[in-house]
Amino acid sequence: MTFAPASFQRALITWFHAEQRPLPWRRDYEPYQIWISEIMLQQTQMERVTPFFERWLRQFPDIHTLAGADEDLVLKCWEGLGYYSRARNIHKCARIIVDEHEGLIPRDQKSLLALPGIGPYTAGAIASIAYNLPVPLVDANIGRVFARLFNIDRPLSQARNLLRQRAEELVPEEQARSYNQGLMELGALICTPKSPDCPRCPLISFCIAYRDDLVAERPILQKGAARLTIEMATGILPHPHQDGQVFIQQRLADDVWGGLWEFPGGRLKPGEQPEQAVVREFFEETGFVVRVEKKITTTIHFYTRYRVILHCFLCTLAAPHPAREPVPLLSAAQQYRWVTVAELDNFAFPAGHRKLIEFLKLSPAAQ
Repeated sequence: MTFAPASFQRALITWFHAEQRPLPWRRDYEPYQIWISEIMLQQTQMERVTPFFERWLRQFPDIHTLAGADEDLVLKCWEGLGYYSRARNIHKCARIIVDEHEGLIPRDQKSLLALPGIGPYTAGAIASIAYNLPVPLVDANIGRVFARLFNIDRPLSQARNLLRQRAEELVPEEQARSYNQGLMELGALICTPKSPDCPRCPLISFCIAYRDDLVAERPILQKGAARLTIEMATGILPHPHQDGQVFIQQRLADDVWGGLWEFPGGRLKPGEQPEQAVVREFFEETGFVVRVEKKITTTIHFYTRYRVILHCFLCTLAAPHPAREPVPLLSAAQQYRWVTVAELDNFAFPAGHRKLIEFLKLSPAAQ
């Protein structure tokens, strides 16, 4: 099998122009939109990103609007995408680009890599897709395509240098945007992890794994780490004097889920019951001495390596509070509010707490 790079590039680009999905950031390849889409696509599947991207553009249509926005609004608009450090870095980036780059997304790798939250892959994607520069890319889809095309006989994590070398050799000077997206699109639509549609592949004549009947065995998988289970407890604390209001607090900026709002709570200690944990966490985080009244629900949420079980309770202050508004002694938060359940929609919460809020809306008796 003779490999002809020009024929390979032409076949891929022709296929991409005919078969590409009509994604919103592909309408005019505006650099701001490419940057936002690439950050959203980190750790998040394409089909989930599109509605979030469109919601984002309605709220922040350009980089100047984003740079001038309050962080709480940025986090609220990001809610549901997870990995909130991405949103905080986007906000920091926007302000730097407006202040130091006249509001224009940089084109060169050095300037892109100096921005918060932009690593080598994202910098390459912005340069290649937004500006059509001949920068090689290797993501999970491209790695899988290359593993089959070139019959790479080791896990992709052990073949990074080879993958990078192939990418650098093959990226065309003139149509890098279409070429790189074509590889990613091919991996998403045709050269899928399971049941790849080889007969429809435009690169079938170049594929060594297809020729040698090894497609199902490529890429070689590396055993992943086991998912860890974490048990946590949290509590809804109604205001003692204002019917319908509950206590929420905003996490410290440099904490896990920094800047998000939450109901007080935390991880169970060894041998601790959830009811004990929520009483302890309330006291440690707010100084409030609370009593558990009843179990509300249990939510389960999955992260990349974790399964989080969140036990949720209705709590009350253990003794009547003389102040009209009880004032907490915050140790794990930057501010607090007493708000109605309906007003909770105005704040950004971690996924497990958002599930609890949705349960409260459907079950008023739980409040």
